[in-house]
Parts: sequence; structure tokens; C-alpha cells
Amino acid sequence: MQSQQPKLWTRNFISVSVSNFFLFMTFYFLLVTMPVYVLNELEGKESEAGLVTTVFLLSAIIIRPIAGRWIEKIGARMILLASLLIFSGVTVIYFSVDSIGALMVTRFIHGIGFGMATTATGSIVAAIIPDSRRGEGMGYFVLSSNLAMVAGPFLGLTAMQQWGVSTMLLMGVISAFIGLMAGLFISIPKKQPKTQKEVQVKGSFSFKELFELNAIPIAVTGAFFAIVYSSILSFVSIYAVEIGVGHVASYFFVVYAVVLLISRPYSGKWYDLYGANAIVYPSIILFAIGMFILGVADSAFLFLVAAAFAGLGWGTLFPSYQTIAITVAHPKRRPVATATFLSIYDIGIGLGSFIVGLAAAKVSLGTLYMFSSVYILIGVVIYYLLQGRRFSEERQKQKQVVDN
Repeated sequence: MQSQQPKLWTRNFISVSVSNFFLFMTFYFLLVTMPVYVLNELEGKESEAGLVTTVFLLSAIIIRPIAGRWIEKIGARMILLASLLIFSGVTVIYFSVDSIGALMVTRFIHGIGFGMATTATGSIVAAIIPDSRRGEGMGYFVLSSNLAMVAGPFLGLTAMQQWGVSTMLLMGVISAFIGLMAGLFISIPKKQPKTQKEVQVKGSFSFKELFELNAIPIAVTGAFFAIVYSSILSFVSIYAVEIGVGHVASYFFVVYAVVLLISRPYSGKWYDLYGANAIVYPSIILFAIGMFILGVADSAFLFLVAAAFAGLGWGTLFPSYQTIAITVAHPKRRPVATATFLSIYDIGIGLGSFIVGLAAAKVSLGTLYMFSSVYILIGVVIYYLLQGRRFSEERQKQKQVVDN
């Protein structure tokens, strides 16, 4: 029965996943080192150190809807290769940066390449994954960025601390160019030529053309949870030191990734077999449990247990939401749906970092993490109202048809 399934691990799927891995590897590599670089090498302020991430994400958010339209008009492969050229080329420019202003401009242009590339890879993978294995395929694809989230910060900080800034930047350049090389191996099946009517419609840049309306509900839901996830990305290493387990802080995302690796073969298949709701609701509960354990953790063991639950929860939710975003859109609108989802999701990440930073000045991180579990459970209602109810009704109708 398994042999009759359409093939998932094709050359294209492997190539786009490898390209995505090194794209995100470079992203996380610089995410953790640039603030340190600003403070230590450019003698900047802490506010300027925070801006290097904000500027990068801002340009990525701005370009994504436009990139989605470009993909519709000239193809995902062309946009991917162009964006990877921009992304890898700008990585080289960091060597010549000698001021805060020059760094901000570099980060803004770099974010444009990243935003275009992530939109293109998401669109390509949506096009090449067999429909019957969409949940499984998207899960494995997103796992490539999850693994980069572990490797990137670890290698970036290690390189900067052990061998200096130049070696760190060189490793970033190598990672970016490997992503470009992997992108060259991707080929997308040609589609039927567009009709004149379609070409005329695609020439406009109205809100409806730049954003996929059907993907907005699940994108808003994703952004709701991204606010909590951003608190992990930004503050979990600081929190580890606060509770006396700083020696295992770097292992948080290692455990997170290992749990994902173990669970991914099952969660993706269950999504395809039983539908989105059967995966989303348990994942929300697991995410909430993880954040509660993190908030009350007073030992390395509990700290890492929290990582495992967060990995099972959010690590399963994110690819499920991205799968929903492309599933609810018309096939021709999937590039725009991908851009819509990622843009709104990144707004959640950026907003979350800002909100958590303000809240952390008022209450302890432990309290913040603990109450985040309540916030996540509210997300059950948000998901049900915006998306889950519709899926439940559709599944009920399908069941009635089968019974009749």
C-alpha cells in the first residue's frame, strides 16, 4: 500500500529543502551574532543592536506580498534564484561594513532577499508535494528551517567567540552560497500557458491581488501564537541563566529539534489522514503545557522537558498552519497565500519581541512564560472561530455523504 503512494523525496523536494536549510542557517547565524557585532565591533547602543533584526524583518515583510505576485507572473524558480543571488551577494558586503548606518542599509537589502527567497521556497514546495502527502511533506520541509534554528545560532556564536568576526562572516557567506547552489538543482514542471484574461488580472496590484484573503484567518492565528514563540527565541537563553541552568541553555533548541525529528514522520501523516483539526488542537495543548513547565522550571531537567513539549506543540503547529494556508487557496494563488501567511506571521514575531521586552521589565520571565500557557489556550478559541469550525463543518458534511 505504501509503494502506491506518490513519491515525496524527489530531487526537487530534497533540493528545495536543502536550499531552505542553508537560507535559514545563514539567517539564524546572523540573527544571534549581529547584535553582538553592533555592540562590540561597531560600538553601538543596545537600541541599535535590536534594530538590526527589526530592519531585516521589516524589509522581508514588505517584499513578500510583491514577491508572491512576481512568482505568479514569471515563476517561482526565477524568483528563487534571483533572491538567493541577492541574499548570498549581500552576505559578502558585511565584510566592508564599518558603521551603524551602513549595517542598517545592508540588513534592509538582505531582508529583501530573504523575504523573496522564503516566499519562493514555500511556493515551490507547495507545487511539488503530492496533494495526498501535503501535511507530511510540509512538515519535513519546515523541519529544515527548524534544524537550521539549532545549528545556526550555535555555529554563529561559536565562530565569533573562538575565531573572530571575519571567520564568522566567512562561514555565513559559505552557508548562503551552498543554499544558492542547491537552488540551481530545482526544476518546476511547466504549467499550461496563461490566458489573456489571467495576464490582465495579474497586472494589477490591488490588496486582493497582493494578499490571499482565504489565507488571512490562519495567518492571523499563526501570528497570535508567534507572539509567544518569539519570547522563546529572544529570551530563553537569558531565562536559563536567571534560573541557574545557563550551562544547558544551548541544548534547549537541540532537544526541540530532536523531538521534532522523532515526531515528524507521524504528525504529517496523521494530518493527511485525519485532517488539520486532529493535529492542531492537541498541538496547542502540548505547546501550552511546554510553556507552563518552562515558567515553573527550577532545574535543567524541567527546562529541557519544556523544550520537548514546545517542540511537539509549536513545532507541529507551524507547518500545519502553513499547510492550511496553501490548502485553502486556489492552486494558482498558492504563492500569494504563502507570502500572506509568512508576512502576517513575521508581524507576530516582531510584535512579540517588542511586547515581551516591555513585559519582561515589569514581571519575571518565569511568570511571563507561565501565563503564556493561558494565552495559548485562548488560542484554541481563536483557531476554532477563524478556521477550525469551518473544517469541522466540512468534515461533518463529508461524513454524512459517506453514510448516505
